[in-house]
Amino acid sequence: MGITHHLSATDVILDLAAADKQDLLRLLAAESASRLGRQEQEILDALQARESLGPTALGRGVALPHARLEGDPPPVMIFARLRRAVDFEARDERPVDLVILVLWPEASPGGFLPALSEACRALREPQALRRLREASSAEEIVAILERYGRPPEDSPVDG
Repeated sequence: MGITHHLSATDVILDLAAADKQDLLRLLAAESASRLGRQEQEILDALQARESLGPTALGRGVALPHARLEGDPPPVMIFARLRRAVDFEARDERPVDLVILVLWPEASPGGFLPALSEACRALREPQALRRLREASSAEEIVAILERYGRPPEDSPVDG
């Protein structure tokens, strides 16, 4: 199952203005809450609880905040490209400008780790990061994530 099974052009936010990490998490929680019909604070609390275990910044300007939500809400993935990079406590100390939020239901754990894995796979490719930063549309973002998030066995053979 490709990353675009959970992420479409309507899940892409280009030019998001966040003042800092906490503001970014709040903005993502608010967007997710409206999609799920849940309380923003519940989602923000889940994200902050996960961040308290250690920052979800992956380095190279990328973060993958994620949390499991009580009950069985549908999974939510949101890609955000920030207008201005923010400190996300990354090990490489680079500020974050590319974010994929993953929220997953506690009641349906299957698929959570594969979804994180596909997001990580896409976000660790330098060419993908460059293209994500240069993309001009939400559809282009989704195509890039699909291409680079695909497991190696699903990748087309160059020949």
